[in-house]
Amino acid sequence: MGKKIRVLIVDDSASVREALSQILRSDPAIEIMGTAADPFVAAKRIGDEIPDVITLDVEMPRMDGITFLRKIMSQRPIPVVMCSSLTEEGSATLMQALEAGAVDVILKPRIDTAQYLHESSLRICDVVKAAAHAKLRGRPSKSEEIRTPPKKLSADVILPPASDHAMVRTTEKVICIGASTGGTESLRVVLEALPVDSPGIVIVQHMPEKFTEAFARRLNGLCAIEVKEAAEGDTVMRGRALIAPGNHHMLLQRSGARYYVSIKDGPLVSRHRPSVDVLFRSAAKYAGSNAVGIIMTGMGDDGAHGLAEMKQAGAHTVAQDEATSVVFGMPKEAIARGAVNKVMPLGLLASEIIKAGKD
Repeated sequence: MGKKIRVLIVDDSASVREALSQILRSDPAIEIMGTAADPFVAAKRIGDEIPDVITLDVEMPRMDGITFLRKIMSQRPIPVVMCSSLTEEGSATLMQALEAGAVDVILKPRIDTAQYLHESSLRICDVVKAAAHAKLRGRPSKSEEIRTPPKKLSADVILPPASDHAMVRTTEKVICIGASTGGTESLRVVLEALPVDSPGIVIVQHMPEKFTEAFARRLNGLCAIEVKEAAEGDTVMRGRALIAPGNHHMLLQRSGARYYVSIKDGPLVSRHRPSVDVLFRSAAKYAGSNAVGIIMTGMGDDGAHGLAEMKQAGAHTVAQDEATSVVFGMPKEAIARGAVNKVMPLGLLASEIIKAGKD
């Protein structure tokens, strides 16, 4: 194993600092550089030693997390992961944090059940490791080191593979997008560039519950198309993008010529819920050549297998290129598996979607 990822935890709660420390220490790739009760203490620590990643509380005394984040990003960019409790207010504030340069968001650990704590711990460690590889302004990217987990469930646990029967072609295309680290701002770039008559879009962005609703609401205010957090039975239609709700899988379904989404619980798939693999498999099964699959920035391999299934079912498949990806892990894995028809920079993805809607 290479050099460990050194993390500085900044939170005014001693119990949260201790819980995060225990969770992050459980991963052999991560080391705690130190903890700080507020940004002033953190700034002194950073002056002595630069961490690889900072976890930063949103609300703290003396200086709030967003203000401190902006100071970090303007003076000496360091990958920052924002940490928040599960509240509506916190969700809205975290949208500001992502705009200000935060790499990702995590929920403060809760010990509701052993299963919840296990899944929460997986996400926290994965997000911190992804952040360490993120490309930031004025900071060169590190070479990726993806640790293979001992066991990772496939989309089989949610939906069986598509049959070999060809899908009857319809006039409407469905655009399926998967993203993770760096995806929130990258998706904004794509969706803002789309006209109101764009083909229907379904999106999995790895994000905790509640945050997806705030994320969709923010994008809806910026885009010509409608953007909403998906609900059970929502129709996929032109001029609409549906974002999978955090902590739930989203599947594409079909009834006659109508496409709609189904929202399901279930275990983590490829270490995620929602999982890109689950969405892509359902698109292969129910849309076939009527679908376009796009895999964007993110660490790990969620979506690579599902995109290969989409391509095999006749879908057009696209990956974001390395130069414009915050983390090239997910697109790189899909390309390595031969799942991708075309590799494109972020700035051209919207035109590819528009073109698919006219084919």
